[in-house]
Amino acid sequence: MKVIIAFAALVAVALAAPQSSDKDAVVIRSDLENIGVDGYNYAYETSNGIAAQETGQVINSGAENEAVVARGQFSYTGPDGVVYNVQYTADENGFQPVGAHIPA
Repeated sequence: MKVIIAFAALVAVALAAPQSSDKDAVVIRSDLENIGVDGYNYAYETSNGIAAQETGQVINSGAENEAVVARGQFSYTGPDGVVYNVQYTADENGFQPVGAHIPA
């Protein structure tokens, strides 16, 4: 009886394991544009469904309060199978994400 329970537990664990591994993911698209002194723009996508895009620019160039402002978004599929989308701004006020799953 113990053998049957142990075997059933082993089968349950094996079936619950993710069927595809993130460690095998590859980059299927990568765009780097306008990388320069005043700003940048990049985007990428991987075979496991992760995608991201970001644009950054220098504000108040040469001033004491000079800063880089980044705006972008990323998405991924969570372990629950739901695709999560996050849009964000990162500036002198910190990282400010917005998404349906993020508390306001």
